[in-house]
Amino acid sequence: MTERFTGSFTQQEAIPQAGIEAAMAVLQHGRLHRYNVAEGELGETALLEQEFAALTGAKYAVAVASGGYAMGCAMRAAGVKAGDKVLSNGFTLAPVPGAIASLGAEPVFVEVTDALTIDLNHLQTQIAARQAKTLLLSHMRGHLVDMDALMEICDAAGVRVIEDCAHTMGAEWRGTPSGRHGIIGCYSCQTYKHVNSGEGGFLVSDDADLMARAIVLSGSYMLYERHKAAPAPEVFERVKYDTPNISGRMDNLRAAILRPQLAQLDAQVEKWNARYKALEDGIRNCPGLHIIERAPEGRFVGSSIQFLLPGYTPQQIESFVAGCAGRGVELKWFGAAEPKAFTSRYDSWRYAQKQSLPETDRILAGLIDMRLPLTFTLDDCSTIGRIISDEALKLSHSVAAN
Repeated sequence: MTERFTGSFTQQEAIPQAGIEAAMAVLQHGRLHRYNVAEGELGETALLEQEFAALTGAKYAVAVASGGYAMGCAMRAAGVKAGDKVLSNGFTLAPVPGAIASLGAEPVFVEVTDALTIDLNHLQTQIAARQAKTLLLSHMRGHLVDMDALMEICDAAGVRVIEDCAHTMGAEWRGTPSGRHGIIGCYSCQTYKHVNSGEGGFLVSDDADLMARAIVLSGSYMLYERHKAAPAPEVFERVKYDTPNISGRMDNLRAAILRPQLAQLDAQVEKWNARYKALEDGIRNCPGLHIIERAPEGRFVGSSIQFLLPGYTPQQIESFVAGCAGRGVELKWFGAAEPKAFTSRYDSWRYAQKQSLPETDRILAGLIDMRLPLTFTLDDCSTIGRIISDEALKLSHSVAAN
């Protein structure tokens, strides 16, 4: 009998009971807006910011409406303006170049390697050729580049690094939390990320002026004293009249949901990585399927898995994806001619100037992506691994027969 998987790839874990109770308390008192607090009260959002700053080791943190907003806010705070060239990975998701384009800036894409990380040699070439002074670095799908080498290149060239950590909350490079190498780190709390408030995000930084501008940009009006993971009042006095309000605050309801999840993040990372290993072990030795190895210097979060099917035609990969889908395993392919859902790629973002990235094209042509929700058990992951291996073996045999 052909083995099938019957679980859901979109079903997340329930919000912790503590988060449900905290959310009910916010609903009952009705003060959802982050600045609508009782005298002497620290609202849920201000408390969450303190806890996130402590988690990442940052001096300052601000909670915002989404990860995409966080990136746009970070670039505005850093002084990126219309017409500026901003570097980013050729392999990322649409909100990253979208954040660049939202400022009227120009996305300049950099090749990626077979490890799915930004190509440092091409980065140096693009810095020199384009005279770009900002890199919006996407840690796409949690694959961490050598951050020491990247920062050496960018520091030497005077390039500011803003980190997109949507897939690396809880990850580290040589013991330093993701988001803490550049001038500012941006995170997402969207449902499929590592903490779940439906939508939401964070910015963290040690730069007082940068963070004061980010807080004013987020829509603090003149209520910045109600932020506790924030610079001193005199820093706001320097920036408050010259920084526009582009409202994108987080509210107390979402913050209440997030705080208990943040407290559990380390344990959740271990659960994700156990599931990742169970699945990776199941597909590791499959003919024609290439595992993407993770750098040993980094701690990653295995909330998704990627692998390559190099050398196959689009029709053959479509057949493989369809075979897995027929057995209940939902895979996404980044090599399709037309983007589907989140699998859009740099050549489908036509608001950016047309660019050629032959190495990225080669890699994406065979790149398969799969979500790993924590509602999967270890046995589920083993089952999925067997199905993927079986379908990949069928593909290999069919190609050999022809």
